[in-house]
Amino acid sequence: MTIAALFVEPGGCYFGLPDVEPWDATRDARRYAGPHPVVAHPPCARWGRYWHGSPSRPHQYRLGDDDGCFAAALAAVRKWGGVLEHPAYSRAWREFGIVWPPDTGEWVSAGIGDGGWVCHVEQAHYGHLARKPTWLYAIGVELPPVIRGRAPQRLPAYAVERYGRAKASRIGMMAVIGSGKKPGLRAATPLPFRDLLLSMAASAGAGR
Repeated sequence: MTIAALFVEPGGCYFGLPDVEPWDATRDARRYAGPHPVVAHPPCARWGRYWHGSPSRPHQYRLGDDDGCFAAALAAVRKWGGVLEHPAYSRAWREFGIVWPPDTGEWVSAGIGDGGWVCHVEQAHYGHLARKPTWLYAIGVELPPVIRGRAPQRLPAYAVERYGRAKASRIGMMAVIGSGKKPGLRAATPLPFRDLLLSMAASAGAGR
C-alpha cells in the first residue's frame, strides 16, 4: 500500500522509501487529493509556545497563521485515513475542537464525532534526543500501543561535565547542543517513530 507523507522535510526520513510518497514544501501538501492514506506532519510554529514570535521579537505573527496547513492535514487524514502528528499542547487542538489526550499514553476519543482518536507520546522513547512530547490524531486505522509515560532525560557526558548534572538536567538536552544544529535535530523524526506512524497509515480501513 502506498502512503502519502505530508508536510515532511525535503530529503528527510520519508524520502527513498518504497511505497511512500513524500510531499515536502515544493509539492504543497495542502493540495493533496488522495487516494492514499496519510501520515501528516503539518508545521507547528504558529501553534506552539512561541506562536507569536521569538522571546526577543514577540508579537510578529497571529495565532494559527500557518496558511491553512493544519486544516488541510486534518482534512486529508479524515478523508483518506491515517495519522497526524503535532507537538503536545498544540493550540491547534483547541482551535479545531479536538480533545486533549491524557499524558498517560492511552488512546481516547477525539471527542468531535468523527471517529478519530488521540494519544500523547514522548518521542524520546523512540530515539529522539529530547523528550519531545507529541500528540497524535488518528482515524480509520489500527491504534497501536505506544510507549507510555515520561521518557528518561538523555544527557551527554560532556554536558554533565561542563554544567554539572543538576544544571544540565534543568536546561535540557537541546539547550546544550550548538545553536546551528538545533532546528534540524528538534524537527527530526526518529526512524522507529516514523515506522510506527507508517504502520498505522498502512492499516487504513481497519479502524473504520
